[in-house]
Amino acid sequence: MEAFLGNLSLGFGTALTLNNIFFCFIGCMVGTLVGVLPGVGPIATIAMLLPITFGLDPTGALIMLAGIYYGAQYGGSTTAILVNLPGEATSVVTVLDGHQMAKQGRAGVALGIAAIGSFFAGTVATLLIAALGQPLTKLAQLFGPAEYFSLMIMGLVFAVVLARGSILKAICMILAGLLLSTVGTDLETGQERLTLGLQDLSDGIDFAVLAMGIFGFAEIVRNLENPETRDVVQRAVGKLLPGKEDFKQAYRPILRGTFVGAILGILPGNGAVLGPFASYTMEKKLAKDPSRFGRGAIEGVAGPEAANNAGAQTAFIPLLTLGIPPNAVMALMVGAMTIHGIIPGPQVMTKNPDLFWGMIASMWLGNLMLLVINLPLIGLWIRLLKVPYRMMFPAIMIFCCIGIYSVNNSTSDVLFTAFFGLVGYTLLKFGFEPAPMLLGFVLGKLMEEKLRQALILSRGSFMTFVERPVSGVLLAIAVLMLIIALLPSIRKGRDEVFVE
Repeated sequence: MEAFLGNLSLGFGTALTLNNIFFCFIGCMVGTLVGVLPGVGPIATIAMLLPITFGLDPTGALIMLAGIYYGAQYGGSTTAILVNLPGEATSVVTVLDGHQMAKQGRAGVALGIAAIGSFFAGTVATLLIAALGQPLTKLAQLFGPAEYFSLMIMGLVFAVVLARGSILKAICMILAGLLLSTVGTDLETGQERLTLGLQDLSDGIDFAVLAMGIFGFAEIVRNLENPETRDVVQRAVGKLLPGKEDFKQAYRPILRGTFVGAILGILPGNGAVLGPFASYTMEKKLAKDPSRFGRGAIEGVAGPEAANNAGAQTAFIPLLTLGIPPNAVMALMVGAMTIHGIIPGPQVMTKNPDLFWGMIASMWLGNLMLLVINLPLIGLWIRLLKVPYRMMFPAIMIFCCIGIYSVNNSTSDVLFTAFFGLVGYTLLKFGFEPAPMLLGFVLGKLMEEKLRQALILSRGSFMTFVERPVSGVLLAIAVLMLIIALLPSIRKGRDEVFVE
């Protein structure tokens, strides 16, 4: 307990410096804005802002990027309630009852309970990360190359199982990401691989180039082709603070949602996205009158919003302790850490304790900021929701090009980004989810390194992955999960969850 409190005090000492408070605020503000504006998600935004972080202090940069991620969860609920349009995939469930409450003149109560539920869930999740951080890091330090390789295989299988749409397409995306990670010069042999004779590819594909193209540019083009339909609620927002009766109905769903979201958020793949769906289903089954759901039930906003924010924050646990990104946003965070010369994994806590505990403390600080940012600025967000996309995207595209050029002062980087933008757009049109590809790309180089190390230690025997108990168990879990996911009944139920 003494060590736990000492670590938290170190974290708050780091997070409460003037620079880091500023970066946390900027991240939360941008994240809220991203969540409020449907179509521009945190993945695209973080990909776009990666080049800007190059010149920043690593701790401040990661605090800002983390703020964008969990800030977007808050902002997404504002759009869902006021416009009947989820700003984020995790806000899809909030639309069902949140917008109905707004139509009944209770938009303020819906926004208030969403903010309070999110703040409570964020606080609990922050304490959970702080509590689990040290034990998991110590456990990870016992892992050898074989265990790490098997752990990454399991992570990619979870990403396939929990990805939206076809499992076969998700596997194809993972494999494409792994293939792209091998482009460039092999550091051990000095041979060029898959460079097509292009000198610009001899150092490999830049992470920022791939991420901004696949998510940033592709998302912009996709949004421009979709007609805008925004049902902005015309009634007054009303009082923001929920009454005694509202609290009585909402506090249990908030507690349950926090627990469900925190557990699912740790799972690799789309675990954080499943949290709100699972919470909504649970609340509907526990309700005395399930028919109220979809007609403005406050429990249908409180539970999913708590699950949403808890999941967004516990997703940092596998990233900070094991160096394994559980979703596309965390893959971007790995990219940001690598850019700053920080190797994600258990060494972060011992080699960069200020960064590790500073990020954790900044999450609680960020949640407090979001509570203050979101509720008083409702009027501003409503006005922003009326701005047409066609007026915003040219400016976003220009800033993207400037940002990507500034990384290496290279025009070829801009051209590669445009190429990956077209690839990303084509993938979206054919129903391929690009997020698993980014996970495959991020983990590819590390997987290759661990595979080689494990084979060197075992003198070329692949049996080392099965003979080592922890590695064998992780591979067995991966195979079992894949078999279960391929069962027809499971596949049908999984597709229905994502369609809903």
